[in-house]
Amino acid sequence: MIASIAVLIALSGAPPQEVHAPAAAPPQVEAHAPAEADPAHPAPAVDAHAAPAADAHAADAGHGEGLDMMHHIQDSREWEHPFGTLHFPAKGSWMVGPIDLTPTKHVLFLWIAGVLTLLVLLGGARLAHRAERGVTAGKRHNAIEALVLFVRNEVVMPNVGDGGEKYAPFVCSLFFFILFANLLGIIPYGSTATANISVTAALAAVTFLVAEIGGLMAIGPKHYLGTIFFVPKGMNKAAAIAMAVALSPIELLGKFTRPFALAIRLMANMTAGHIVLLAIISLIFVFGSYAVAIGPVLMAVAITFLELFVAFLQAFIFAVLTSVFIGLVRHAH
Repeated sequence: MIASIAVLIALSGAPPQEVHAPAAAPPQVEAHAPAEADPAHPAPAVDAHAAPAADAHAADAGHGEGLDMMHHIQDSREWEHPFGTLHFPAKGSWMVGPIDLTPTKHVLFLWIAGVLTLLVLLGGARLAHRAERGVTAGKRHNAIEALVLFVRNEVVMPNVGDGGEKYAPFVCSLFFFILFANLLGIIPYGSTATANISVTAALAAVTFLVAEIGGLMAIGPKHYLGTIFFVPKGMNKAAAIAMAVALSPIELLGKFTRPFALAIRLMANMTAGHIVLLAIISLIFVFGSYAVAIGPVLMAVAITFLELFVAFLQAFIFAVLTSVFIGLVRHAH
């Protein structure tokens, strides 16, 4: 609800778009015969491009400002906060070889999400250590422990199977990191870094590497190749070769479609909620009257609560699918 009110205030403070009346027809100029040229006083030269350029500049001046809704969703090199605007360095300022590490708004909120993840998990571990010594840990420890145990016992272990406890820290960290990144986009002046395809693609790539390398180490190179060159048991040699040739491209493609689906699903779900919220709020300005504000505001509040649910749901789904993909490689037959 607070985020909806903040969006409404931000949009109401945007400069209104000017409505331009159609340009009046230029006055007719009576044609006169040219006077004799006076060699002592030559006529001033007229630049044929000056008038069209001035007209184009004047036309652009009226349309330079407007309401840019995508600015609230996309990444940028500035962050508007209650005390002003934070400007990030220009693109290419922090280069490490060919890689541009210049921070942006989404990078800032990824840092914040990472710090919050460390504070929650390391703080929970410290409270758990105190609880083992007989000291009452309190409600914070109970809440963190409940979430961690839920991810471990209900998400990781059933899907990964034997040896899944080794992947529980990774999946828990992934769950909390995505959850905080999602929630930071709901608060006022926040930004959803997980609505950026580059962020979700990086998370999916890390998941892909953990699943494939972990599976290779668990089942060995011979059985790992069997996840690509699949041959059912009991077939004769010729049929087995034909089956391997036919199914290997599909199996190999399936390994890359899994992280692709992870990246697109998270990005699309986190982007869609913000677009719908801004579109509903903008109905007030489309109709040009605050008399219709109560309907869009109530709908925006409802969608904000729905986004809160989606933030938890998408973090949970990402953790579940990560565990499933790890289990598929570890227990491939």
